[in-house]
Amino acid sequence: MNPAHLHLLLNHLPVLGVGFGLPLLAWAALRRHDAFARLALVVFILSALAAIPTYLSGEPAEEVVEPVAGTIEPWVEPHEEAALVSLVLIETLGLLALGGLWFARRQPAVSRPVLVASLVLALATAGSLAWTANLGGLIRHSEIRSNGAVSADPGPDESQERERQ
Repeated sequence: MNPAHLHLLLNHLPVLGVGFGLPLLAWAALRRHDAFARLALVVFILSALAAIPTYLSGEPAEEVVEPVAGTIEPWVEPHEEAALVSLVLIETLGLLALGGLWFARRQPAVSRPVLVASLVLALATAGSLAWTANLGGLIRHSEIRSNGAVSADPGPDESQERERQ
């Protein structure tokens, strides 16, 4: 397994974690269901932890993909910038969730301000993660780029096929 493969495996964890925790927390807040609120906060903590190796594997993944894909810098830079914003947001969410659970450990329920703040921050984090993931997809998937044009730089399979013809 190379760094690009590792990055591709890991990057789903924070995105799906926040995507799972957000509706769980919304449901808990609406129904005042503390067990769901605590579960959502634990999911946010785990997602924040998973985001660290995901972010750190990005640069080594770029080094692996660059020789294969050719010039990818126009798509990597925006992804890197968005990833940093997402990292800050998800780590803040994880710390808020950890603090909320810590202060609620002897309480019958997680405090309402913690729930509301976590919900708002989780929404912002989910949006940022979705944007980051989209930008990451653009690096190797030219078919989803806004102009719809496939890269002029053929991959190894395409260039071998052209040589045979």
